[in-house]
Amino acid sequence: MLTKTESEQRIARLQERLKQSEVDGALFIYPIDIYYFSGTRQNSALFIPAEGKPRLVVRKSYFRAQGESVIDDTRPFPSSKEFPSLFPPQVKRIGFTFDVAPVQQYQYYAKLLPGVEFVDISSLNRELRSVKSGLELERMRESGARLCDVFREIPGFLKEGMRELDLAAEFEYRLRKAGGEGYVRMRAYNQELFQGLAVSSGAGNPGFFDGAVTGRGLSNASPHGASTDAIQANAPVLVDYTGVFNGYIVDMTRMFVVGTLAPELEHAFATSLKIQQHLAENLKPGAVCEELFAKAAELAESAGLGRNFMGAPGENAKFVGHGVGLELDEFPVLAQGFKSPLQQGQTVAIEPKFVLPGLGVIGIENTFAVAPDGGVKLTDLSDNIVCL
Repeated sequence: MLTKTESEQRIARLQERLKQSEVDGALFIYPIDIYYFSGTRQNSALFIPAEGKPRLVVRKSYFRAQGESVIDDTRPFPSSKEFPSLFPPQVKRIGFTFDVAPVQQYQYYAKLLPGVEFVDISSLNRELRSVKSGLELERMRESGARLCDVFREIPGFLKEGMRELDLAAEFEYRLRKAGGEGYVRMRAYNQELFQGLAVSSGAGNPGFFDGAVTGRGLSNASPHGASTDAIQANAPVLVDYTGVFNGYIVDMTRMFVVGTLAPELEHAFATSLKIQQHLAENLKPGAVCEELFAKAAELAESAGLGRNFMGAPGENAKFVGHGVGLELDEFPVLAQGFKSPLQQGQTVAIEPKFVLPGLGVIGIENTFAVAPDGGVKLTDLSDNIVCL
């Protein structure tokens, strides 16, 4: 539950950035942004002026928002005629999150507020949210611990001959029983997934998902994740899932095999661990994201696996780590072109993976917090391959 003090600190940081950008206020309509500042995910709009008190107007459920919101001025959503009165006359430039606002919604609010200039604060908002408070880090540690507990159960139900889908169902059943919320929120347009994936023979299928591994999925309408393919002996089994508890996401991957792995796969896994170790040791404030990615790619290339790094050859993802928090695809991104330096308190899922056509998919993923001495592991479970 968001405290009033925490909310006020978040709002104060945003207000400082708005003033620096000469923006008179920010209007949030995206639910998870509203939750971040107010503590409620109800259908609402939140106005935060560059100076002064914020105001939350609620469409539904106002009754529930009253009990959840830490914004003092929480009221029902006004009529279109009354809406402009929420904004002081000096408000001329309003920040808006263009990255997630549909054009229809932009046009709706622009019509309600004629004469107001809407400016994009998407990056500003994401940068602020990327740095986690002590409360947020504690919640992510809890998410990591609870997800690890479910991963520990896998050797008890993974069997040769079971379908990928059965493995996924067994895992998801236990994750849900542990209190997993299942809402894997993503900000990027046209990206979606169902909690995670448990894949083996279907793992190497390329697909729309912006990651190293997509899986075959169950149909052309749902081309991501587990398929009905049977798990074979001596084939790598990759289990990559999110844990979502109290809204906060951690992301992790572990490898399993019924039997033994081919030497090529063992070599690729050792390279994954080497890359992860280098990145984790250098996950410090000031480290430049694209330089970390370049080093990871260099290590993959020197191991003879450059073309297999982060995807099937020709279908490679262009990153090796992504921010996590209330969303799966937060800042920062360890990717070429992402020149921003890391900041203490950011949380990053590092996931060096390899796709070896004809052999399978292998890799590792853990969620870390950026800290002065290097990344602090929030998914604290052995990285070793589990052989059954």
